[in-house]
Amino acid sequence: MNKEIIDMQEITKFQSKSEEFCPMDWYKKMLVNEPIYYNKETDTWNVFKYKDVKQVLSKHEFFSSVGNRSTVAVGANNKEGQIPEKVNVAGSDPPKHQKSRSLLSAAFTPRSIKNWEPRIQEIANKLVHDMEANSTVDIVQQFSGLYPTMVMADLIGVPSTDSLRYKRWVDVLFQPYTKGKEQEIDEKKQNAAREYFEYLYPLVIQKHSNPSDDIISDLIKVELEGERFTDDEIVRTTMLLLGAGIETTGHMISSMFYSLLYDDTTLYEQLRNDLELVPNAVEEMLRYRFNISKRERFVKQDNNILGVELKKGDVVIAWMSAANMDEEMFENPFELNIHRPNNKKHLTFGNGPHFCLGAPLARLELNIALKTFLQNFSQIEPVQSFNLEENLTESAPGQSLVHLPLNVYQ
Repeated sequence: MNKEIIDMQEITKFQSKSEEFCPMDWYKKMLVNEPIYYNKETDTWNVFKYKDVKQVLSKHEFFSSVGNRSTVAVGANNKEGQIPEKVNVAGSDPPKHQKSRSLLSAAFTPRSIKNWEPRIQEIANKLVHDMEANSTVDIVQQFSGLYPTMVMADLIGVPSTDSLRYKRWVDVLFQPYTKGKEQEIDEKKQNAAREYFEYLYPLVIQKHSNPSDDIISDLIKVELEGERFTDDEIVRTTMLLLGAGIETTGHMISSMFYSLLYDDTTLYEQLRNDLELVPNAVEEMLRYRFNISKRERFVKQDNNILGVELKKGDVVIAWMSAANMDEEMFENPFELNIHRPNNKKHLTFGNGPHFCLGAPLARLELNIALKTFLQNFSQIEPVQSFNLEENLTESAPGQSLVHLPLNVYQ
């Protein structure tokens, strides 16, 4: 089903890329003045408070994931680019959702995240060791763009030597639609999906006779209530996993380094002196720096759960990143505080039945990325000539950095 893409700019009215990348002022305004806001241009209700966002995400009997509109463009409008129905976890409700989720998560067992750790660490080591000390490096081009791509390629079971090709395909498949360029972008998406499908299908066929320790091999073996994946579905499922695992994690890593350079310049030294602070720092970065996490839901029955009269069919957008700034949940929420005791209660990965399946992997990647950098470089500094507005581009997770230069010291 081709979904209508909701024009988020009609809701936010951001005046610059930088404002969208750092939307704290807008979140503060909405949380205080319009915590539940109807936008006439897009015919959407928008909720920002923690308790309201949590209800919208968790109460599937009132708020459905099944609908014909979306806040993000995923995949392509051809058969090669469609998410297989049996693993369409984002677009289904319980009880069907549980089966889709179980079928997908079964592909990751009996392997545990812990078993993946050495492989992920090896990739992080290689990329960091390739950076020249006492020089200027581009964290996006040399690390955050490559690291999650190589990790996902390795775990899925496709050659990591082709990482840049996957990254290009994913960038196109998750590219937002721009007004006036819908047809051009749609054609690019279809071409990318077709190229990816033609590339990966033979690899899936080969895995039948040569299985290995990877997700493709697991997907071939998975069976749930007599249901199995076809080879066609495996290819399209890996496309979904690659995209989900690359775009958001890469965005978060570059945003995390932006914080270390520009939000609080004392943090890097604090973390280097006490690596045990890293996990809590990662959670605070997920709360504070993943600034455009949101989900659309569709009202299943008339209700006033949120204190306004909602009608069946209404669209409600839950702004998780705004909820992460709600002072009723987080003390001094607009401050970056890696010692915050409850920062793991952030809603960046969602809540309820649709809590992000890849959250444990993302957390592991972020922790390894930050710790490896801290262990290899004693100090990082911003480059004075850096201009934020000139180094952002629109992506699935919002405005993402395309370049972030920094000076690194041994």
